[in-house]
Amino acid sequence: MRLKTGDKVIVITGSNKGKEGTIKKVLRRENKVIVEGVNIVHKHKKATNNETGGILDIEAPIHASNVMLLDPKTKKPTRVGITISEKTNKKVRISKKSNEKFD
Repeated sequence: MRLKTGDKVIVITGSNKGKEGTIKKVLRRENKVIVEGVNIVHKHKKATNNETGGILDIEAPIHASNVMLLDPKTKKPTRVGITISEKTNKKVRISKKSNEKFD
């Protein structure tokens, strides 16, 4: 998976198609991500001694294949490639459309 926390993404399929947000959490084992402001669901929480109960709106995980990274230059969805940096000899994520580095 080539997604990281803090990346700007857009949803490309499903009921939330077209919505943009930043990744809050990456669930690698499940191949899912939690995107801020996308895939909002209602959670019914029972009251406890310390907290009040009620209906909460939370972000549910969305499959990683349903989101695409936004190109840092054009702000449009793009695929991600990996190249090796000449200066540091480390892997670097780049945009396939504009060859701009992410991060």
